[in-house]
Amino acid sequence: MKAARNLNKTSTHDAVATAAPALPCLVLHPYLRAAAGGPGLRTPQARLDEAAGLAGAIDLDVVHRAVLPVRQWQPASLIGQGRVESLAQIVAEKRIEVAVIDATVSPVQQRNLERAWKCKVIDRSGLILEIFGERARSHEGRLQVELAALTYQRSRLVRSWTHLERQRGGFGFLGGPGESQLEMDRRLIGDRIVKLRHEIDGLRRTRNLQRHARRRVPYPAIALVGYTNAGKSTLFNRLSRAGVAAADQLFMTLDPTVREIVLPSGRKAILSDTVGFISDLPTQLVAAFRATLEEVTEADLIVHVRDLSHPDTEAQRADVHTVLEELGLGERLEHGTIEALNKIDLIDCRQGAALEHRQRRNGAAAKSVAVSAVTGEGCDQLLALIDAALAGDRELVELDVPMSDGAGLAWLYAHGEVLRRVDGDAAAHLAVRLSRADLGRFRSRELRHDGR
Repeated sequence: MKAARNLNKTSTHDAVATAAPALPCLVLHPYLRAAAGGPGLRTPQARLDEAAGLAGAIDLDVVHRAVLPVRQWQPASLIGQGRVESLAQIVAEKRIEVAVIDATVSPVQQRNLERAWKCKVIDRSGLILEIFGERARSHEGRLQVELAALTYQRSRLVRSWTHLERQRGGFGFLGGPGESQLEMDRRLIGDRIVKLRHEIDGLRRTRNLQRHARRRVPYPAIALVGYTNAGKSTLFNRLSRAGVAAADQLFMTLDPTVREIVLPSGRKAILSDTVGFISDLPTQLVAAFRATLEEVTEADLIVHVRDLSHPDTEAQRADVHTVLEELGLGERLEHGTIEALNKIDLIDCRQGAALEHRQRRNGAAAKSVAVSAVTGEGCDQLLALIDAALAGDRELVELDVPMSDGAGLAWLYAHGEVLRRVDGDAAAHLAVRLSRADLGRFRSRELRHDGR
C-alpha cells in the first residue's frame, strides 16, 4: 500500500505522504479540562509533543502547534466554532495544507473542519495508519496495514462523494449516482477486507509452522518490547550484531525481525525485535497486528526496553503494560519479564542516582538493568540477567532416553544441566535440570520420535 502524495483529493487511504517538499502542517491536541492532570495521565504538552513527533515521522513540516482546552466536545466541529474560525486564519496565513488533530475525529467533524480550513484534516488514528503504511516492508506487514486502513476508511466513505448527487431519482427506489457509488465502494472495500483477512490467516499459519520449527531446534525465545522510539532496534543490533534499521524516529520498526544470540553461559537463544507500542493505538491496528505480536505471546522471556531519558517514561511503561495485558500476558508482568532501562547515556548523574534509589525502593533492581544501546554500557549485565532469568525456572527431572537416540542425549547436554547419568542396555537414565520451556520441547520431541 503506497502512501499517496496527492492531498487535494480524498483517497481510500486518506493518504499523507513523504515526498519532498514537506507539507506545512498544523498539530493540535484538544483535551477536556476536567480530565487534565489526572493520575497516570500525560500532560497536554507532552501529548502535543508526541503528536508533533508522529507528524515529523512522515516528514510533515510542523509550522504551528497548540494545545486546546475545551469544556466539552462539540458534535459538529469537536473544538467549537470560535476556535475553528481563529485557527482558519492561522491556516490561511501560514498556508497550512495538513491539520493533525491528536484526538478521535468523526467523519462529520473531519468534513466540517476541512471545509472551514480548506486543508486536509486527519486524526490520531489516521496519522498512525499513515506512518505504518509508509514503514511496513514485509508482505505481511503491508497486508496488515491495508486491512487496518480499509477498516478505518470504510466508515468515512461518505466524505469522498460529497460532490455527487444526493437526491433520490428514477422510480423512487433507486439511489442517485452518489448513493450508487458509495454502495459500490463499500462493497469493494468489504470484499477486499475479506480477502485480506484470508491472506493474513494463511500467513499466520505459515508463521506458526516456522515457530514450531524453531522449537525443534530448539532455543529459548526472547522478545524485545517497548514504547515506540525506546531504542529496541538499536539494542537488538547491539545484542545480536544485526543490521536492522534504527533511527531516532517513532515507529521505525514495524516488521518483526528474529536473530540468534549467544548468552554468557554459552547457551543460544532466539531474539526478536517487535513493533513499538503507543498510547491510544487505533483499534484497527491492535486487531491487525495481533498476529505480529504473537512473537511476544510465544516468548519464554520478555525484555521491556524503556527510554529512561523520556520525561514520560513511567506513563509509557503503563501503556506497554496495558498492551501486554490485552494480549493475555498480565501474569508475565511479574514473572517472565525484565526491564532494560535504556538511554542512560542521555541522563546526568543526578537522574541516575534518583533512578537507582527508586529501583531499590520498588524492589525492582534484581529484574532490571540500566543500559545504553548506543555505547554498549550495561549490555553485558543485561545478557547475564537474561541468562539467569532463563536458567531460574529450571527444574530437576528424571528422564530415560534410548541409547540409540544420540541426538536426544546431545540435546539434553546442550540445553540442560545433566547432574547424573546411568547407562543401561536399552536406555540412559538421567537426572537433568531443565527449564519448563525446554522440558516441554523435549517431551514434544519424544512424541514425534516415537511416532505418536
